Amino acid sequence: MSRTSFLSELESRPWLLADGATGTNLFQMGLVSGDAPELWNFEHPDRIRALHRSFIESGADIILTNSFGGNRYRLKLHSAEGQVREINQAAAANARAEAAGATRPVIVAGSMGPTGEIFAPVGTLLHEDGAAAFAEQAQALAEGGVDVLWIETMSSEEELRAAVEGAATAGLPIVTTMSFDTNGRTMMGITPQAFATLTTSLAATPTAIGANCGTGAPELVATVLAITATRPEAVVVAKGNCGIPAYHDGHIHYSGTPALMADYARLARDAGARIIGGCCGTSPEHLAAMRRALDAHVPEHRPSVSEVEQRLGAVSALAKGVDAAASAGDRRERRRRS
Repeated sequence: MSRTSFLSELESRPWLLADGATGTNLFQMGLVSGDAPELWNFEHPDRIRALHRSFIESGADIILTNSFGGNRYRLKLHSAEGQVREINQAAAANARAEAAGATRPVIVAGSMGPTGEIFAPVGTLLHEDGAAAFAEQAQALAEGGVDVLWIETMSSEEELRAAVEGAATAGLPIVTTMSFDTNGRTMMGITPQAFATLTTSLAATPTAIGANCGTGAPELVATVLAITATRPEAVVVAKGNCGIPAYHDGHIHYSGTPALMADYARLARDAGARIIGGCCGTSPEHLAAMRRALDAHVPEHRPSVSEVEQRLGAVSALAKGVDAAASAGDRRERRRRS
């Protein structure tokens, strides 16, 4: 199949289906906790390509490269910080080969996750050093043949700004998502509304914005509602975890069923998401159910948070409009003044 444009697919389609989990599926294929999945691009390229292929066969329009931890800071944990270029090029090549073999258009997205470092002024990583690391990874992914750069699972404004600035040097469209996993906020305290506003002032304007990972399907859909309410003109991504993780039989398993993920996909679409996929725990079986659901779905009314909760499960107090952190701050301020 000849290569297609990410932007043209967005223009011609009402929605696109992104793929499911990389890490949790690789664990099922033999990856050991503590090992770098990115090194499997060399050590087990057949397994990486098989995972990409299974998502394409399940209906994915977008597949993410196996390069989430492919920046110099994350790779340093495995003494591989000198291999950023070859690792990311290999990740792109594995995904590109499977996309090229598909019988319909498949977009290859270059996954770029956090550095694992804390940025100044809270931490020690300087903006320019972070941006350089992201630029190094983005350029390697571009050289390897990705169609779009996919910055995901961010939690701080400082790292998001550095990631987008670095990615912009590669000259490709950019998608960026944050993970809202701490009482409706990111780990660094950013709300979905604040994130949506923040994306209008980055070094480059992302083609799409949204949320991934987090605490499960219901919170993810509630997050999409908040982002689309703040920026109704934006192309929004929903890539939520498949239920809640539990450890048994030597593996982490997620509680979400294909039926739940199908309903999540329908609700995410009605909430305004145009790119919908799964994150941790989402298998090809889950993704196939999501594809069937979206193909058959007739758009309905925009769901309320209470409807999301009734159909998918509990959401945070913040998603319901109760900002416990702000209320606690107000109480502290009143006590200070009394």
